[in-house]
Amino acid sequence: MEKEAKAIRVLIVDDHPIMRVGIAAIINAQGNMQVVGEAGTASEAIRLHAKLLPDITLMDLRLPDGNGAEAIRVICAASPSARIIVLTTYEGDEDIHQAMEAGARGYLIKGMPHDALIRAMHRVHTGHRFLPQVISEALSSRVPGSNLSQREQEVLQLLFAGKSNREIAEELQIKETTVKTHVSVILMRLNVEDRTQAVVEGLKRGLVHL
Repeated sequence: MEKEAKAIRVLIVDDHPIMRVGIAAIINAQGNMQVVGEAGTASEAIRLHAKLLPDITLMDLRLPDGNGAEAIRVICAASPSARIIVLTTYEGDEDIHQAMEAGARGYLIKGMPHDALIRAMHRVHTGHRFLPQVISEALSSRVPGSNLSQREQEVLQLLFAGKSNREIAEELQIKETTVKTHVSVILMRLNVEDRTQAVVEGLKRGLVHL
């Protein structure tokens, strides 16, 4: 009972049940860790965190009802001491930036060794951040001033979908000239020369997703 009382209590947030089972098995195999809850959506993650107040939350960024970064932001606003580690397939610098800005204290890519996950949880639990070298390098490569506004991200997503300026204007209910202005700003901020390069760079950085 003493070991259980001192165990690091963990909430797992991932929309794939098999992934949750695997992560839970790794955690529960540790003598000082215990999975206390699992969530498959952003809304469920927010609800369970408020109910369980876990020591550590492992958060995927791709969830059926929203972005994990937004869930992190909501959780941290309600519980400033929340310790959240992102565990995802997304490794673009914008994904990392958004998650850390929202309040995450660690960032791991699925597929990294199991011991990296355990080390991350111990380090974050003691109040530190955990960013593997590859994540730190991606974050440091982010160009200052390259942020896209919400509208520019919407335009970029529609460029990715192959929409013309006219189609984008119709979908967003804005003028075509406004779309052209947004595209010009996107090209400038991503430091690319055309729409195709913008989409490629957007995918690479995590501004748009497949």
